[in-house]
Amino acid sequence: MTRHIVAPKWITDGYEFPADVKLTCGDDLADVDPADMADADFVVLPYMGSSISDEEAIARMANVKIIHTLTAGFNTIAPLVPSGVTLCNLSGVHDAGTAEMAVLLMLSSMRRMPEVQHAQDRREWIHLWGKSPAKKTVLLIGYGGVGKAVESRLLGFECVVTPVATHARDHVRAISDLDELIPNADIIFLTVPLNNETEGLIDARRIAMMKPGTLLVNVARGPVVDTEALLAALHAGHISAALDVTDPEPLPADHPLWTAPNTVIAPHIGADNDVLEPRARRRMHGQFDLWLAGKPLESVVVH
Repeated sequence: MTRHIVAPKWITDGYEFPADVKLTCGDDLADVDPADMADADFVVLPYMGSSISDEEAIARMANVKIIHTLTAGFNTIAPLVPSGVTLCNLSGVHDAGTAEMAVLLMLSSMRRMPEVQHAQDRREWIHLWGKSPAKKTVLLIGYGGVGKAVESRLLGFECVVTPVATHARDHVRAISDLDELIPNADIIFLTVPLNNETEGLIDARRIAMMKPGTLLVNVARGPVVDTEALLAALHAGHISAALDVTDPEPLPADHPLWTAPNTVIAPHIGADNDVLEPRARRRMHGQFDLWLAGKPLESVVVH
């Protein structure tokens, strides 16, 4: 029986599929013939999405057994996956890039790099005093792969890091302790997945608990933070924010977050770098090996 894979071409480059495997390249699922989509057993969703919605794309997958994202996040895809279909994500592949972005955002805010850049644009030599992360108390909310990668980098900056996870263990505090921990933090990193428990986790009440001058760095998902409460705190001068993710996203051109004081915004590019493609390709080739051998796949998030 012929097995059928639909995947972006760059993911399949260099992989030798057996003769009984049909391969359809789908860099945009809107361009895949509906008959091929209906026939596919294994579909790899394009990293940057398609010109049709995920809901419409998945509705065309009549025969699908495996749906694989090229992202770590899967919260918007999981509710759409039909019963009996396995969903896998690319956990681990994005950890280093996202952690680098988290640290970059922290340093950009603390060392006032947006002001430095604006001065460069004006060809103006200015002297600015910034802040150092050295000896600062850091609250790291989320201790999965990204959280651990962030911690390893922060320790090199002499930060005092307290990781937070669902359950306490070793040097990790429980998320139930957040109200105790937040008032003591100088910098708060968000690296949690978005789910029912983390949506709105940082709300107006918890933002009010932060001491004046706290820096909030979000590389998780926008809805983990209450945007209206964040805006109020930024305009009040209570805290600063450095964001790779926002709610809504993409951020509309007229959204007040763009002009909020003490705010650095990146357009959700934490994982986008020159090592992503080879790492993603290596992981997916391993997944193809497992699938073709009839073995369980890695990074299964829905089954």
